[in-house]
Amino acid sequence: MNERIIELTEINPNDFFGAQNSTITQLKTYFPKIKIVARGNTLKIYGEADILDEFEKRVEMLIKYFNKYNKLDENSIERILTSTGKEEELRRGKQNEGVLVHGVNGKLIKAQTENQRKMVSLMQKNDMLYAVGPAGTGKTYTAVALAVKALKEKEVRRIVLTRPAVESGENLGFLPGDLKEKLDPYMQPLYDALRDMIPYEKLQSYLENGTIQIAPLAFMRGRTLDNAFVILDEAQNTTHAQMKMFLTRMGRHAKFIITGDPGQIDLPRKQVSGLKESLLALKDIEGIGYVYLDDKDVIRHSLVKKIIKAYKSIETD
Repeated sequence: MNERIIELTEINPNDFFGAQNSTITQLKTYFPKIKIVARGNTLKIYGEADILDEFEKRVEMLIKYFNKYNKLDENSIERILTSTGKEEELRRGKQNEGVLVHGVNGKLIKAQTENQRKMVSLMQKNDMLYAVGPAGTGKTYTAVALAVKALKEKEVRRIVLTRPAVESGENLGFLPGDLKEKLDPYMQPLYDALRDMIPYEKLQSYLENGTIQIAPLAFMRGRTLDNAFVILDEAQNTTHAQMKMFLTRMGRHAKFIITGDPGQIDLPRKQVSGLKESLLALKDIEGIGYVYLDDKDVIRHSLVKKIIKAYKSIETD
C-alpha cells in the first residue's frame, strides 16, 4: 500500500475540512478504497498509486477553489469531485461577473458605484491611477480590492500599502511598543480592508514573508518597487518632497494607485498638499488615470452622505 502526504499551507484546516470533518467524509464517499487520516494541516492518504493520483488531483482542485472563493460547501465539493474543473469555472463565470475578489467566507467584493467601476476600468488601461474624493466613497477599499485581485491573478508579486503618518510627523519614536505597534494605528484602515478579503492565516503569512507590506511613507525612500501593486492612501497629507519621492519609486511591471481627500488636509496651514500639486503637474501625462468620487459614491451610513453635503455647503459659502 502506497502512502502520500498532502500539506495544507496558508489555509485554516478547520475551514477547509469543515464542521466535523465534513469535507473528509465526502472525500471518503467518492474514494472508498483510500484510507484518509487528517491531522492538523496534513492529510495522509493510503491506497493504490493510480487512485492516489486521482485523489491528489481532486484535492488540488478543492484547494484551488477554496483559495479563490474562501469557502467550501457540500454542493461545491460534489461538483469538483465529479467534474473536469472547467465545468465549474464556466458555471460560476456568469454568477461572478463584476466580482473583484471573493473575500472571507465567500463575501463577494465588487465595485458598487459608477465611479468605483470607473476606477476598475481605468486601472485596466493605466499603470497609475488617482482616486480622489471625500471619506466613505470606497476609494481605498476599491484600491485594496484591485491590489488583492492582481496578486491572486499573479499580475504582481507583492502589494505595498503606505500612507503618511502626519499626526506624528512620521517620527514614531515617542509612541509605545515595537515598530509594528507604533505603525498600526495609522495603517488600520488598510488592515481592515485586507481582513475582509484574505483569510487570517494567509494574510498573516503574506505579512510575514513580505508578499504584503504595510509601512509609513517615510519608509519608501530609496526603494524601487518592481512587480508590485502599490497604494498611497491619504495622499492629501503628503508634502511636495514626499509625493515626488513616492511617484519616483515606480519600478517595472508596477501599478500605482494614489487616493486622497483634498477636503481633509492635516498639514500645517502654509504647507502645500503634495496631492493637489501633483494633480496639476501630471494632468497631461499619458498613462495616468483620474477618478473624482463624490457624495453619490458614499457607501457608509446614510448620514455620511448628508454630512458631506452639509459641510460642502458651508465651505462653498
